[in-house]
Amino acid sequence: MSQKKVLFTIFGATGDLAKRKLYPSLFHLFQKGELHENFAVIGTARRPWSDDYYQEVVLDSIKDIDATIQEAKEFASHFYYQSHDVQDTQHYVNLKELGDKLQEKYQIKGNQVFYLAMAPQFFGMISKHLKSQGILTGQGFERVIIEKPFGTSFDTAAKLNDELQEVFPEQDIFRIDHYLGKEMIQNVSAIRFANQMFESLWNSNHIDNIQITFAESLGVEDRGGYYETSGALKDMVQNHILQVLSLLAMEPPTKFTEEDIRAEKIKALRAVRQYSLEEAKENFIRGQYTNGHLGNDTFVAYTDEPNIAPDSKVETFVAGKFFIDNFRWHGVPFYVRTGKRLTEKGTRINVVFKQTPYDMFGQGTSEKLQDNVLTIYIQPTEGFSLTLNGKEVGHNFAIEPLKLDYRHDAQFAGNSPEAYERLILDTLEGDATNFSHWKEVARSWELVDVIREAWDNDEQPVPKYEAGTMGPQEAFDLLEKSNRHWVWMPDRWYRERGLL
Repeated sequence: MSQKKVLFTIFGATGDLAKRKLYPSLFHLFQKGELHENFAVIGTARRPWSDDYYQEVVLDSIKDIDATIQEAKEFASHFYYQSHDVQDTQHYVNLKELGDKLQEKYQIKGNQVFYLAMAPQFFGMISKHLKSQGILTGQGFERVIIEKPFGTSFDTAAKLNDELQEVFPEQDIFRIDHYLGKEMIQNVSAIRFANQMFESLWNSNHIDNIQITFAESLGVEDRGGYYETSGALKDMVQNHILQVLSLLAMEPPTKFTEEDIRAEKIKALRAVRQYSLEEAKENFIRGQYTNGHLGNDTFVAYTDEPNIAPDSKVETFVAGKFFIDNFRWHGVPFYVRTGKRLTEKGTRINVVFKQTPYDMFGQGTSEKLQDNVLTIYIQPTEGFSLTLNGKEVGHNFAIEPLKLDYRHDAQFAGNSPEAYERLILDTLEGDATNFSHWKEVARSWELVDVIREAWDNDEQPVPKYEAGTMGPQEAFDLLEKSNRHWVWMPDRWYRERGLL
């Protein structure tokens, strides 16, 4: 392992993302020796902080990480603060002066990473100033990390991308999607391609449907202002869900390299059927949570949350199905589902295999047999399970479902690299495998824009669902129309006990 030489500049350094994710992730890399002597961090934001106060903020953000006081203080000593207005050219002059001083002090060799933890409308402005004021020198690697949302539509995303690419080449633009840094998301490829028993079945001959669920038990909390301009479709489907879908659907890459993996993901997304407005309305439903309860907890409706319009039509839930028009996946629906204030927090993939064509065991019909399901658990637990049919213990030859289950235990999960830590390290190493390429982003917006337009033209009321349930009835009807059902239904346990 070679120690990285780099100057980080974090725009939006006083924000929640920096405190909760970026500083702890950088500290983990410091503890592991990936960062040590030859690195520095410039934090910038409008607030008039001093270096000392900024370092105290950094220390507070890592206080729950097991470390000595000396180690934490040594890490924090590499942090410097520059009050900054992204629209003021003079502030970039000051930023360059500080950067040049730190480059020399820490012998960084010109390497720079710019983390734009700000609203996307500032990305182009920041990039242009980095170039015009000579902060970009070309002496080492110079990479930019940007957070979602990457635009609000295809047109706005394309404009934003053009502005960035006037300054940074595509290979130096790292569009972060923290889900791609999660251990089990990366394990999707391992499960598929390292196990012939699965890859040989990974097609329409053997798979009936695939279900991707991103469920959140929390409401919008203090993100009401953002959510009113986004909604669940843009917040989750356009990025996280379609990224996971591309990993599940892509063809095996020739080699497990960034270039080959990315090429196959792009091909998979291009093969996703482009719906008409009418098809989008038929295949995608939305929902909005009302007040509800789960056990002893009670929840207010979305329209009663802070910063939410009382007549808001913004969706807090999305369910739908995509089809992939290629030889491998012809006729296989990819069902997707995400929402706020659902029964449990959890991200999982359910691969539902086709039933046996004939029941020789006298169960009646093969439809009464349990589906064979491969489940990949992403969070809060990580692992996978496989549901099979086996003989029930006893005299009769009755068939019952058996589950082969593997989950990471708490100790293993605790030592697993946090998603941001992994992705920051990938950026330092110039590996964009787990980031979104512009072609992926563009295709995702093409698919999502038509759904958004169909809903915007629909004058019908937004379907409602009680907080604590798994979405509106329309989400279940979507599958029942083709005699299918959602595999993961955590609300059943609560309903059986009268808690929901």
